Amino acid sequence: MPSAQAGAPCGCLFRLQSLPADGISQAMKDIFCEKRDIAARLEPVLWELLEKCVLCPRRCGVNRLAGEKGFCALAGEHVPIASYCVHRGEEPAISGHNGSGTIFFGHCNLGCIYCQNQSISDNSIPMDKNMASVAELSGIMLSLQQAGCHNINLVTPTHVLPYIVSALKIAFERGLSIPVVYNCGGYERAGIIKMLDGLVDIYLPDFKYMDSGLASLCSHAPDYPETAAAAFKEMYRQTGPDLILKNGTEIARRGLIVRHLVLPGNVENSIMVLEWMAKELSNKLHLSLMSQYYPAQERGKLPPQLNRTLLHSEYETVAAKAVELGFENGWFQEPDSHKTYRPDFKKKHPFEG
Repeated sequence: MPSAQAGAPCGCLFRLQSLPADGISQAMKDIFCEKRDIAARLEPVLWELLEKCVLCPRRCGVNRLAGEKGFCALAGEHVPIASYCVHRGEEPAISGHNGSGTIFFGHCNLGCIYCQNQSISDNSIPMDKNMASVAELSGIMLSLQQAGCHNINLVTPTHVLPYIVSALKIAFERGLSIPVVYNCGGYERAGIIKMLDGLVDIYLPDFKYMDSGLASLCSHAPDYPETAAAAFKEMYRQTGPDLILKNGTEIARRGLIVRHLVLPGNVENSIMVLEWMAKELSNKLHLSLMSQYYPAQERGKLPPQLNRTLLHSEYETVAAKAVELGFENGWFQEPDSHKTYRPDFKKKHPFEG
């Protein structure tokens, strides 16, 4: 399975669907007018949710606007931007030739103990030096568009969604016209995802667990399987199985790409995820099956089964199951991708040099 590029999470490109040539310009123009209006309508609704925060399934109930902090340990009117860059290491349909305009938000609503972005996602890490206003966030979005990026890729957006929607409203008013990618860990409230219908163009979630015990151990979220399942069904309702492409290219304009990171010692969890997707969604959707796991934490801080990289045989077993279930659209990763996908968020560009 040849890699699309060094360090990319994707290898084998399968079938993709493109929009018809006629009418695409007017269709896109209409969509972005609608997106501006959706953002304006959603903005006050989402900010109100922060007063007794129920943005994510943890439903902490704290007043983040008054300085109270819940699981994600964030409060106030500013948003933590850990990094932003032109990212060329996403799936080929996301990164394309010019790169994805990726914005990494600090902290997380899930808190996986093995997170490879732990240096920015750990909720105990102070983010004071990385806080930005909504206006500054909108400026970053526009600068990434100006740099030629194919999309705005919002990484770990769940817990900061009101700030994002406010920034998008400003950016749309100032000419943002590239797709919005919602790049999340799958631990979402289906009702919140439903609100994003028409605003988000591409959902890029990681479906982590169908084993509630593993979800509890690794992410303190025993309800992850049923909660994520409901959110994924809503994403799928909005997009269907097809990945719609920018005319004449292999760059996504709209759709759903489901990632799954195979964890060492947990092949059965991966198989359950794939079986659920094939049965409850579709084996025609785009699957990105990842092998890049490595123990990012210091040795001894993880359960024994997670204190090693993935065996080739483990990944091959899961990949074979995907083929058996009829998945034919998407990407497989090289088994040794963990050697190249090691972001360093101390650098201006975490994935280069």
